[in-house]
Amino acid sequence: MQREPKSLQEAIVYFSNPDNCIDYIAIRRWPNGVVCPGCGATKVSFNANRRTWKCGSHHPRREFSVKVGTIYEDSPIPLDKWLTATWLVTNCKNGVSSYEIARDIDVTQKSAWFMLHRIRLAMQDDFFGSKLGGEVEVDETFIGGKARNMHVSERKRRITGTGTKDKTAVMGILERGGKLRAAVIPSRRKTVLQEEVRKHVTAGAALYSDALMSYDGLATDYAHQVVDHATQYVDGRVHTNGLENFWSLLKRGISGTYVSVEPFHLHRYLDEQMFRFNNRKELDDAGRFDLAVRQIVGKRITFAQLTGKPN
Repeated sequence: MQREPKSLQEAIVYFSNPDNCIDYIAIRRWPNGVVCPGCGATKVSFNANRRTWKCGSHHPRREFSVKVGTIYEDSPIPLDKWLTATWLVTNCKNGVSSYEIARDIDVTQKSAWFMLHRIRLAMQDDFFGSKLGGEVEVDETFIGGKARNMHVSERKRRITGTGTKDKTAVMGILERGGKLRAAVIPSRRKTVLQEEVRKHVTAGAALYSDALMSYDGLATDYAHQVVDHATQYVDGRVHTNGLENFWSLLKRGISGTYVSVEPFHLHRYLDEQMFRFNNRKELDDAGRFDLAVRQIVGKRITFAQLTGKPN
C-alpha cells in the first residue's frame, strides 16, 4: 500500500485503485487477519481476479467480499465512489446534498440519497451506556420549515395559531469539554425531558438549562442552575451557549444544504451533525474518515426501510 490519504485530493487518487479500497477497509475491519463473516473461520484464501475471499469451511456463501456485513453490502456502486462520498460527508461542515454527491461521483440522485443515509448510519454513535458528567448543558429546539420559504396559503395557516405544531422537537445534552448527544423527542413535556436527562447524565452533575418549567424538579438529583433568556444569556458559568452553537450548525446544514428534511429521517441528520461536532477537535479530516470506515460493520439498512415501504 502507498501512503494513506490526508486530503480529499489524495483520497480521490488513492481510492481510484480498487486494491487500495479493499486494503484500506480490510485492515480496519480485520486488524488481526481476514475472518469469514459467515462462520468466523480464519482459514480463508484470496482470489485476486475477483477480489474476494473464500472460506476454508464448507457452508453456504463461502465466498465473500469486503462489503459483506457492512453498509456497502449488495451495492453495485464501486468502493472508490463509496469512499469518496464517505470522505465528503464526514468532513463537510454543513453537510453535502445528494444532488452534489450525484454530480461529484457520477451516480443518480436517488442512489446518492440512499448512499448518504447508509453513511449516516455508520456515523451513528451508540454511546455504549456511558453517561455524561461534570458540567452539562441541556436545551431543546424545533426543526421545521421557515415561513418565508412557504406558499402564501401555508404561511397564513401557520400564522393563525398552529405555532410549533408542524415542527419537530429535538433535545440536546452537552458535556462541556466532552461529547454531545441529541435526539428527536415527542414533546417538551416535563416527563419527556427529565427522562432524557436522567438517562444520559450522571446524578450529581452540574446541570445548566434555560427557564423552561419542564426542567423544574431536577435539583433533587443534580446541581441544577437556570439562566432566564428573557433577561440574560450568560450568568457566570450558567449558560447553554455550547448547545446554541450546535443548533446553529444543525439548522444551517438543514436549511442551507438539505433544504427540507422529513421528520421520519431527522434522527439520521442528527447523527451526521453529532459525528462531525464530537470529533471536530480531536481528529482531522483523515481521522474522521478513518473512524467512519471503522464503524461500517454490522450496520445495514435497506431502501424499503428508509422509505417506510414494503419490498
